Amino acid sequence: MARAAVPGRLTWRVAKLAEARTETPTARTLVLDVPGWPGHLAGQHVDVRLTAEDGYTAQRSYSIAAPADGDRIELTIQAVPEGEVSPYLIDVYGTGDPVEVRGPVGGWFVWRPTSMDPVLLVAGGSGIVPLMAMIRARRAAGSRIPFRLIYSVRTPGDVYYADELRRRARDDAGLDVTYAYTREVPEGWPNPPHRIGVADVNTNGWPPALTPDCYVCGPTGFVEAVADILVALGHDPRRVRTERFGPTGG
Repeated sequence: MARAAVPGRLTWRVAKLAEARTETPTARTLVLDVPGWPGHLAGQHVDVRLTAEDGYTAQRSYSIAAPADGDRIELTIQAVPEGEVSPYLIDVYGTGDPVEVRGPVGGWFVWRPTSMDPVLLVAGGSGIVPLMAMIRARRAAGSRIPFRLIYSVRTPGDVYYADELRRRARDDAGLDVTYAYTREVPEGWPNPPHRIGVADVNTNGWPPALTPDCYVCGPTGFVEAVADILVALGHDPRRVRTERFGPTGG
């Protein structure tokens, strides 16, 4: 996965927490004010750095969850057991507190509103974050390009942005949202828990003949499996863009 930086933008900036929202019992969205923020594209990410009183620093990369909005950015953070950064950002970090951010980073895994091709988004767990930025960017730009999202998640309670996705699936013309639950399904759900497979992608994705742009984000094993499915179904590998994280990222 390419993580090419945009030249001239990799400067550490001091951000402050403007507001926070709980997404799930283990995930929190942070809205940060970043003076001098240069803007970003949907799909890019930032580096976040914490510095302790003794000078020790720790940094992690987090996808940006929303399109550019002046000096504000949104990050959705998933708690990582025994992590150095995420427990602080979820449980301790408060309104007005500072944190350093650097970015935006990444030029491959991005969606631009000028694109005219249909889009398939496939998310595994917290991999929904950069894909949600694309869905929101589409709405903000007034784009009519058709989007399809396949969201694989363990249980209904683990769905990020649940209310917003329901609303957007209803109100955003041309956006279709499909879920695949791996451990527990909602009451009355027609399918048993299962890992995403060929049938899910074939039924709920786009035919290869339409040459869609495909974005896949999630744990490494999930991303590799979905990318292989897309190529096996006939999608052009050059149109399959992937973003992945290791075991501690989910």
